[in-house]
Amino acid sequence: MVSSLITTSYFFLSLCLIMMFSYTYSFSNSFVIVSILWLFIPNSITEAAPSYRAHICTNETTYTPNSTFQSNLNLLLSSLSSNANSITGFYNTTAGLDAPDVAYGVFLCRGDIAGANGCQDCVADAVKEIVQQYCPNQKKAFIWYDECMLRYANQSFFSAMEEWPPMYLWNLYNITERDRFEQLLGETVDDLVTRASNDESGNVTRFATQKVNFSAFQKIYSLAQCTPDISGSDCNRCLRQAITYFPICCDGKQGGRVLLPSCNIRFEVAPFYSSIPTAPPPTPILLSPPPPAPTPSTSPKGKGKISSQTIIAIVASIVSVVLLSVGCCFLVRRAREWYYNIEEENVGNEITTVNSLQFDLGTIEAATNNFSIDNKIGQGGFGQVYKGTLPSGQEVAVKRLSKSSGQGATEFKNEVIVVAKLQHRNLARLMGFCLAGEEKILIYEYVRNKSLDYFLFDPEKQGQLDWSRRYNIIGGIARGMLYLHEDSRLRIIHRDLKASNILLDGDMNPKISDFGMAKIFGVDQSQGNTSKIVGTFGYMSPEYAMHGQFSVKSDVFSFGVLVLEIISGKKNSDFFQLGHEDGLLSYAWKQWRNGTPLELMDSTLKSSYSRNEVVRCIHIGLLCVQEDMEVRPSMASVSLMLSSLSVSLPLPRKPAFFAHSRTEYLSLQPTSKSREWSVNEASITELYPR
Repeated sequence: MVSSLITTSYFFLSLCLIMMFSYTYSFSNSFVIVSILWLFIPNSITEAAPSYRAHICTNETTYTPNSTFQSNLNLLLSSLSSNANSITGFYNTTAGLDAPDVAYGVFLCRGDIAGANGCQDCVADAVKEIVQQYCPNQKKAFIWYDECMLRYANQSFFSAMEEWPPMYLWNLYNITERDRFEQLLGETVDDLVTRASNDESGNVTRFATQKVNFSAFQKIYSLAQCTPDISGSDCNRCLRQAITYFPICCDGKQGGRVLLPSCNIRFEVAPFYSSIPTAPPPTPILLSPPPPAPTPSTSPKGKGKISSQTIIAIVASIVSVVLLSVGCCFLVRRAREWYYNIEEENVGNEITTVNSLQFDLGTIEAATNNFSIDNKIGQGGFGQVYKGTLPSGQEVAVKRLSKSSGQGATEFKNEVIVVAKLQHRNLARLMGFCLAGEEKILIYEYVRNKSLDYFLFDPEKQGQLDWSRRYNIIGGIARGMLYLHEDSRLRIIHRDLKASNILLDGDMNPKISDFGMAKIFGVDQSQGNTSKIVGTFGYMSPEYAMHGQFSVKSDVFSFGVLVLEIISGKKNSDFFQLGHEDGLLSYAWKQWRNGTPLELMDSTLKSSYSRNEVVRCIHIGLLCVQEDMEVRPSMASVSLMLSSLSVSLPLPRKPAFFAHSRTEYLSLQPTSKSREWSVNEASITELYPR
């Protein structure tokens, strides 16, 4: 009862903090802040479900439904599940008699939960999910949870030390005092490996943990474990091989882990295992005499009496909940007042913001040599772009918008203010504007390496974009779009994401540009309709091209097309001219269905690519261009898929505009005269300075 009251107190306090922070920050930020509080609630209050982390299906061989191997596999998994109460947390067995239909399997639970309910629950979950969700019809599979590992195969792997395939995961947060942290971590894991693989200590479970002080307020927690069926020397070799992956995955991170078939090793700055002895002590321990038995209660028979300590604990918990509730209301009220005061101040500061962003026309004309043709660096549906140099010597990109825009001066200024507040490393930064008569001009930071299409679609320059750079560009675009959709002050839908609107800085980092057609929404709005279609043929989602419905998912579609272009090195709009019957999306889908996704890859990448990364990006690209907008992932999901290899991906469905001829492809265009676009990669623009 006392435990439940304490839990309730934590709940009210957390709810209070969420309400308070949500007035001043985004909900996601306040949730993260309050989540830290829950780390201090005793683990005994609730028992968490097993935490899935990763799986690998080798795809080497598959079995047919109702086959002998499937029957043996079902028997094997049932046996593993029923033996999950093993005191060692490890069990291996076989099912079947005749090769090649014999099934071999093993599970390994984390050493601190061996023989406990957590081990049984994890194995039961792994047995179910590995065949139903993650690796159906596969004869070889691995699955990892925080609490356990399970694998099976059609060939014996017992007592064999295996290092392949590896899987590694890392904490997203960086560590401070990196050099000192890595030195201490190196010393810690070195000792940890020695203890986990030491036969003389009686450590038959091949499991060890270590906790060391990094600072006055921070510790390093680490864990190493091998499957008990391998020797101590093999365990040592496996763990030291795992450590070699740390610089690849986890350099400078607050945590990381490497998962190999025969061993695993992990470190974090927060506790993730139970505090238990890691190995039996080498010498006997003299036990102290048992304490004297408590004095029997003198309460009358049949009537229980609550002790004074229990009463005090109950009353204290109730009072705490009441005080927290009252305090919560007070803090929320003060937070609201503070928030709205800030908003009022911001409204008053808009005039100052306008003045600080506005350039006079004479300065811009001087910077661009009066819009000289020699300074012109680009042209699109929005107008012309010139390179300019300000009196301070700073280089800028000057966009001179078309004079056909019907937008008023006030609306132009207001929208410039909104876009100027966007601050993200993967967005081209708007530095100011010029408004003089019919002239509407935007001033952006100058990005030295021009745009992505300048390199991507030029056979002579494609080689400068090796796979590492292309993978970095894909991730950067995803982060920039996630900021526009979810993390900026207002939700912004770009509506014209394409290769020519991705600028590259001196280090080939991507910066999303040209917000000329973007739509700015409130935080609770995510879609809209328009009677005038603007955008670029080949990048537009079907619901937008056909019905004028645009949303964050129409941007996701454009992102998917862009990803497939980056991998293939070919324009979507030019794909028919390269000897293919179908468009890029159709071709990518066919290669995926045929099990040959790497046929899509640019031939210049053959010597530099990572197979897993390329296939994963093709998979993500196909998920983004699915015809049904509801099943396309959000940019938040896309970013997570790209940053964590442990996130499993759903199977993609048929992409939009899947057709067998160019005529059929173009037949999807609407006939309304109000909906027009250019087939030749040009944008038909509804001008908004975003």
